[in-house]
Amino acid sequence: MRTLHGRTAAGVPRWAVLAACATTLTTLPSCVWRIAAMIFDVPLLEHDAAAQAPTAFSLGWWYVIALSVVSEALAFLAVGLVAEWGQVWPRWVPGLAGRRVPPLVAVVPAGLGATVLMVFPYALVMFAFGRKLDGEAAEIVTHGWQTVLFWASYLPLAAWGPLLAVLTVHYHRRRRTSAGPRPAGVVAAG
Repeated sequence: MRTLHGRTAAGVPRWAVLAACATTLTTLPSCVWRIAAMIFDVPLLEHDAAAQAPTAFSLGWWYVIALSVVSEALAFLAVGLVAEWGQVWPRWVPGLAGRRVPPLVAVVPAGLGATVLMVFPYALVMFAFGRKLDGEAAEIVTHGWQTVLFWASYLPLAAWGPLLAVLTVHYHRRRRTSAGPRPAGVVAAG
């Protein structure tokens, strides 16, 4: 099946394709919120003299854009776990084009990423109590509708890690079974 992300790999069920697309979309609301609040000064935060400016965003507009682009690009890599380009190197990759992607090349980084991303649910719980991950007071101040919009934008991040973990396990199992048993002494190509 040909889609926006390329061809879906053989043997990938529809639920996995939907999970990969959902994974990509988990970061989008927070990216939009961050850019709107920090670059375009949309009143999504309280900007009074008592509230401190968030230190991470005081690095400049380029940091906000870079953080948003990188997080969306990393989320998009989950699509490789269901697309053909996650099994065979794309033609634009010099020296590897058309060769089989060794499953561990995808499984190890995706598994590590899923593990690291499990911090988002914890971070959101800490923020609900007005704290950052390190226990310090949170520097972002929202009230009323701002709070609702903040949570609507950042809550999807809690699904990123679990969705990536499920996709990684599915990719590993699918690739392991598609390779099939090999006779003794035969080495896999690629």
